[in-house]
Amino acid sequence: MLACAAALASLGALAQEGAAAGQGATQQVVVTGSVRERVAAEVPYAIGVIGREELRAAGPMINLSEALSRVPGLIVNNRNNYAQDLQVSSRGFGARATFGVRGLRLYSDGIPATMPDGQGQVSHFDLAGASRIEVLRGPFSVLYGNSSGGVIAAFSSPVRERQGEVALDMGSDGLRQLRGSVEAPLGGGFDLRLSGSTMEYDGFRPQMEAKRHTFNARLGWQGESDRVIVQAGYFSQPAQDPLGLTRAEFNANPYGTTQGQVRTSPPGSPSVPVAQVFNTRKDAEQTQVGVSWKHSFGDGVLRESQVAAYSGRRSVTQWQSIPLNVQGAPTHSGGVVDFDREYRGIDARLRWSWEDVDLLTGVAYETQGDDRRGFENFTGTAAAPTALGVSGIQRRDERNRATTRDAYAQLDWKLASTLNASAGVRSGEIKLSTRDFYVRTGNPDDSGDLKFNYTNPVLGLRWQALPALQLHASAARGFESPTLTELAYRSGGVGAGFNTALQPQSSRQFELGAKWREGAWGMDAALFRANVDNEIGVDTNSGGRSSYKNVGHTRRQGAELSTTWQPQAAWRTQLGMTYLDASYRDGAFVGNRIAGTQRTSAFGEVAWRNAGLGEWALEARALGRTAVNDLNNDFAPGYVITNLRWIKSWPLAGGRKVELLARVDNLADKVYAGSVIVNEGNGRYFETGAPRSFLLGVRVYGGF
Repeated sequence: MLACAAALASLGALAQEGAAAGQGATQQVVVTGSVRERVAAEVPYAIGVIGREELRAAGPMINLSEALSRVPGLIVNNRNNYAQDLQVSSRGFGARATFGVRGLRLYSDGIPATMPDGQGQVSHFDLAGASRIEVLRGPFSVLYGNSSGGVIAAFSSPVRERQGEVALDMGSDGLRQLRGSVEAPLGGGFDLRLSGSTMEYDGFRPQMEAKRHTFNARLGWQGESDRVIVQAGYFSQPAQDPLGLTRAEFNANPYGTTQGQVRTSPPGSPSVPVAQVFNTRKDAEQTQVGVSWKHSFGDGVLRESQVAAYSGRRSVTQWQSIPLNVQGAPTHSGGVVDFDREYRGIDARLRWSWEDVDLLTGVAYETQGDDRRGFENFTGTAAAPTALGVSGIQRRDERNRATTRDAYAQLDWKLASTLNASAGVRSGEIKLSTRDFYVRTGNPDDSGDLKFNYTNPVLGLRWQALPALQLHASAARGFESPTLTELAYRSGGVGAGFNTALQPQSSRQFELGAKWREGAWGMDAALFRANVDNEIGVDTNSGGRSSYKNVGHTRRQGAELSTTWQPQAAWRTQLGMTYLDASYRDGAFVGNRIAGTQRTSAFGEVAWRNAGLGEWALEARALGRTAVNDLNNDFAPGYVITNLRWIKSWPLAGGRKVELLARVDNLADKVYAGSVIVNEGNGRYFETGAPRSFLLGVRVYGGF
């Protein structure tokens, strides 16, 4: 699968993906960033792979943050706030996102979870059904097109036999989850998988309750030369929002909510915390369907073709805590965000092969259309409201659209027995537009259009220096357009309107790496640098409105190290470490750290497995202090969290098994900020991490 389009094409590659499952870490097969399936140790770039066993042992398989902390260079912070998505960054790209995932490309079985404008979310990922997750960092990620500072791709397991699973998870803070799946070959080349889950969570702070419901279906057909897969998914998640905390609030009561008070009755009556007054919350719902057809031509020059297409709809309504008097401005869009998004795309590619050369060529088209509305978060008047935390008078009505058209090619060339070259280029166009249908006195027509073109080349070399040692180098140019959200308001906070002054940012990325595999040892190391021009940063953030501007030149540079050691069959260890210097090179913030980034991060694990006693493991995660804003006048303190886990399975009648998972996370009950809301205008930067928590999971699976 080629970066970008090949991610979509992965729908048709699912039948081959099982080769990666069940193999040792030294033999993991990857497709992300490569022309075809390759052993992870033999690709000229940094890539991490999280297998099925690691996913199952990491937690209830609800959030990517459970398992991906072990990948160096990648930060996945769980806000413990289901009204906001995870905070995800790769080598500093994506760290500035105030919500959702920004600057990375996300895929679930080939269907993008990143929209054409660069904004994405991972809340609908089906981790329980995944065979593995691949994480690509560095220059080769630019082949995925716009906003590809890194790539996270989840892959489902292929259907091979008739089996099912029923699982129940119970944990601290009212966590309960019931999920199930069934899959079977149907005969005639057909196979089917159905899965679903329901989750409820009370939370450890006020205004933190959440629910999640998912359903996924996958129908496959395998012929002599063809493979067709149709996949459909549904996701629903209503969740309350506890809001962030100021420094003083975090120090005084990290497990409370913001102390901002609102009086809902006549003067002299008690005031109520703002989150409860406005019932801050978000309802999200998504449906999508995708189809892929892969055809093999045999052993000629043209080896295979693949066409993949998808379509989906996502609806979000979010009730915010914006003060009533702030919404009085004629150009204000209110305290309720409400949008319906329709998205779709198609990708077509051909793979060619000669004696020493593999070539992949293709074209892709993606589009999204957002019907975006805004409402006041009260009824009545600002001076005498009759209800708060509801949808009141409409204040916004517009149609946003983003469309990309791309062509790409990638080449793998064996230059000598120990030397390989990889090269690629992706060239595309992105169009962004807004049509304003809410035109009133004092609120003019804010329609606008922008168009950007880009060409992202990449070149990599891999040298097998020794039988156990591979060295690689790569360089590329990257591109990141502003999102529709970042274009929504003009710079300087001077009013609503399409921010036509905002320009895309571009990067020049470099990487040097080494991969060593010898007996029980494995090591991956990389040095990287990315120089960014026209970095997009926050200009103003107040009154529920964020505006953005280009803030100059930045640099992200550092080192990554990942090691594994298995001295005996029963013992294994893993260590991953990252050093990152992400800073402004000029402008108003020269010398400052980019908001949301950390200098250091690490993950370590020691595991012991016994046939009678199961697997026991001690995990540790460390994160350096995090800059909460570009001014760098405050930081979330660094922390070290340790976790203990135990997992064991027993055979049952009929070839089935029962598996128990027990975890204690945050053993020392440390108080820490699990994530930050970067550049938050009210200074409510801090989102508290979970206290000591317990999880018990019971899973029954096997044939039927």
